[in-house]
Amino acid sequence: MLGVGGTRQHLGRGALRGGGSGGRIGGGVDPQARKRELLRRLREEREQEREREREQEREQERERDAGNGEPTA
Repeated sequence: MLGVGGTRQHLGRGALRGGGSGGRIGGGVDPQARKRELLRRLREEREQEREREREQEREQERERDAGNGEPTA
């Protein structure tokens, strides 16, 4: 059993723990990537919300125009 611990001296902590992505121990997603993904999702959600608001405004205009007897486009 003398040689059992010998290889551990040649491996870094990251290699022993499954290092990889961004040099983080455990190989998880690095903080920059997490932040980029979060910001991307927030941008998409805001854009969807804006589109919903625009659609509601268009619908209200159509209802208003229909009530005035004006033709709709």
